[in-house]
Amino acid sequence: MKRSLFVTFLCLALQCLLTLAAQNVFPSAEPAMIYTNTDGERVEESSFDGDAPLDVRFEARPVNLGDYEARYEWQFTKVGEAEPFLTRFEENTEYHFSESGTFQVRLLITFTKGDDVIEWDEMDEPFTLTFAESKLELPNAFTPNGDGINDVFKVKEGYKSIISFKAAVFSRWGKKIYEWTDLEGGWDGTSGGHNVPDGAYYLNVQAQGADGRNYQIKKVITLLRGFSESSGAATN
Repeated sequence: MKRSLFVTFLCLALQCLLTLAAQNVFPSAEPAMIYTNTDGERVEESSFDGDAPLDVRFEARPVNLGDYEARYEWQFTKVGEAEPFLTRFEENTEYHFSESGTFQVRLLITFTKGDDVIEWDEMDEPFTLTFAESKLELPNAFTPNGDGINDVFKVKEGYKSIISFKAAVFSRWGKKIYEWTDLEGGWDGTSGGHNVPDGAYYLNVQAQGADGRNYQIKKVITLLRGFSESSGAATN
């Protein structure tokens, strides 16, 4: 009998301790920054260093919320500026970064339950995103002969932070024969499904960088279908 009463007492005591512990658990958050990298993979990190533009999702991820209500405040600041340029009041938010520079995003939360108010500002470091200055270069010639080397006229690798792009190729008589707007695209030396002759063509490129730089590129490009990149010699 005594043993049974003792076990019952222990169970009640343990239940009381658990109840008290639960009452002393305060709400918090585990915020996350999510974006898709150039390989199409979903990445969750606290920082980013690369090219603009970039779409980023920010999630508050509250924990131990219980009966508390939460008021969220996302502050977006460009490094070097005193005040945030944007404030959002939602649990999860998304932003399209299209400028060069370094940006920081911090989450503040106010938890309330009756007269109980908890101000949460416990991010170790704000989310930091750095976007490079723009860069855009194009070659002077290409050799669309099917050897798998330099067969397409396109932007050189290593371009950075280009937020808009449009390119057009014209014949020597001023006729537009091809255009494209995808930085990964290019001209394969055809027009209307047919090969155009070797020779000089005129390129007109209009682009804008995330740093505000405007690119107006007008140049002559050379199509050399009878040249082999692998041998460095003309082919018949």
